[in-house]
Amino acid sequence: MILKGKKGIIFGALDTKSIAWKVAELAHAEGAEFILSNAPIALRMGTINELASKTNSEVIACDVSLDEDMNNLIDAAVAKFGKLDFVLHSIGMSLNVRKKNPYTDLNYEFMHKTFDISAMSFHRLMQTLMKKDAMNEWGSIVALSYIAAQRVFPDYNEMAEAKSLLESFGRSFGYHFGKAKKVRVNTISQSPTMTTAGSGVGGFDAFFTYADKISPLGNASAEDCAKYCISLFSDYTRYVTMQNLYHDGGFSYTGVSAEVMDMMRES
Repeated sequence: MILKGKKGIIFGALDTKSIAWKVAELAHAEGAEFILSNAPIALRMGTINELASKTNSEVIACDVSLDEDMNNLIDAAVAKFGKLDFVLHSIGMSLNVRKKNPYTDLNYEFMHKTFDISAMSFHRLMQTLMKKDAMNEWGSIVALSYIAAQRVFPDYNEMAEAKSLLESFGRSFGYHFGKAKKVRVNTISQSPTMTTAGSGVGGFDAFFTYADKISPLGNASAEDCAKYCISLFSDYTRYVTMQNLYHDGGFSYTGVSAEVMDMMRES
């Protein structure tokens, strides 16, 4: 069990489709102990208590846009476990996407909220962990991202900028956390995945199929993403930090595939 004795926090498990849910199941199987956290409204909507029972974990609500909530969560985790070994940030929300506002006519108050929850929360999390000296040396912090941070996917809307900011925080804070505490910080750019959140993006089903046909290995599943996260939490990846790691079956480096060319010919 490669995480035996390790303690952490897993943000973002909503239901069985969530990548964070899969990470929690696998981390438990690999010997880790952790606290599960999500926004208060997500705790009411989802089935996280089922996961908590299955993994013998405590659930603590946290509005990641509030300093007070973040402080309270980290204090509770340290009181329970001592210093932490890993943290997963699997958090993203866009009111403009929910309201179906087009990219060229966005509500800026909504945009601020999107950036606060989806990206600034990553900085807030790491800053709180550092100030409280809450991470063990060689600990690992991982956030989930998407290739729209680098390329244009029109229906992904302002979440593209949120993911760009998230990845930048990973690099910049990763430097400071590494120098100060030997803590690793990475982001994972995951394939489009059939999660509850992902399915809320316009045209998701069609793009999921397109990405699957472009990628030489096909889309990476939520279960396989969880395995990658576990590897980054483990001691086998101690010198991997400040990276945006593509976990997408080769999509990020493929221009076109034979399958997509065939589709175009047929149309």
